Amino acid sequence: INGYFIACIPFSANYLSNKAILLSSIGHPNIVRVFDANITETSKGMCGFFTMEYVAGGSLEHFWQNHADRFVPIQTSIEIIKQICQGLAIAHNETPPIIHRDIKPQNVLIGYDANGMRIRLGDFGLAKRVNPLTLLASGRGTRCFKAPEVYKNYSRDSCSGDIWALGCTLYLLLTDRFPFAENEDNDLIDHYSFKTPIILPSRLNVGVNSSLDKIVLCALNYNQKERYQNASQLLKALDRWKPTHTQDPKSVVNSSADITKTALGIHDPVDKKNAKNWANQALSIVKQKNKIADLIEAADLMEQACNKSPIMRDKYEYMVKLWRKGVSR
Repeated sequence: INGYFIACIPFSANYLSNKAILLSSIGHPNIVRVFDANITETSKGMCGFFTMEYVAGGSLEHFWQNHADRFVPIQTSIEIIKQICQGLAIAHNETPPIIHRDIKPQNVLIGYDANGMRIRLGDFGLAKRVNPLTLLASGRGTRCFKAPEVYKNYSRDSCSGDIWALGCTLYLLLTDRFPFAENEDNDLIDHYSFKTPIILPSRLNVGVNSSLDKIVLCALNYNQKERYQNASQLLKALDRWKPTHTQDPKSVVNSSADITKTALGIHDPVDKKNAKNWANQALSIVKQKNKIADLIEAADLMEQACNKSPIMRDKYEYMVKLWRKGVSR
């Protein structure tokens, strides 16, 4: 509401306080901000609550799914991972480091500001300062995004484990599948399950070049010591990456015979009607009113439209930039 998101959570006051302090200590434009934390009496008893930044656009999961039978454009995929790294690097560079432990598309939010797309990493609910002696922390999170060493020892989560999750996310954006697809829905996953060589992203998406293949393979290296060790290292590699040819600004069609965009579960198809309605509402608000609050409301609606349909993003993203600057025309 008005730029805030309030969540009531049935956790202890100590947990709430510790988490709030943790989140506030790593404030960054690419990490969801926490404004306040407290406890309140509810019908279910005493609950803690957070007042957090509201991001209108939605999650990376929905952004990815709504590209339907097309891959997310390469440059867009790279920009998303780079912005996640920019925020995560702040946490990884703390002394001792703070690790996220649950990086996945559902915990990445897609928003827009005056400069364009702004990615925010959210849900540090599992985040924890690692032991300064072992630089590791207990392993929790989503199974398919967990690094292989965690399956050997549940206390082996680390900064490089976050990099593995980012590697899985990047692979998903580039190929519409997980790097170890045979492990999906498999309750018998162990560290040996990740020793099978993965299919190079360039074999599944013609827009991927060999240098990007190398970055993905390094992020997903089975040997923890040979992986990028933190978000800063991965960010430097992505900053150095250059495309080998000019790619069509529209994403490449996924020609696979398999149904696309199902790696994260069955989803509803793109709702073009809703996206168009949100865009029309936003345009109507700006046409009739010119107050800053009205521009913010219009920008929020247009963000939802942009992330619901790539067509709307291509057409109206520049308007969101203007409205976030307070410019109505």
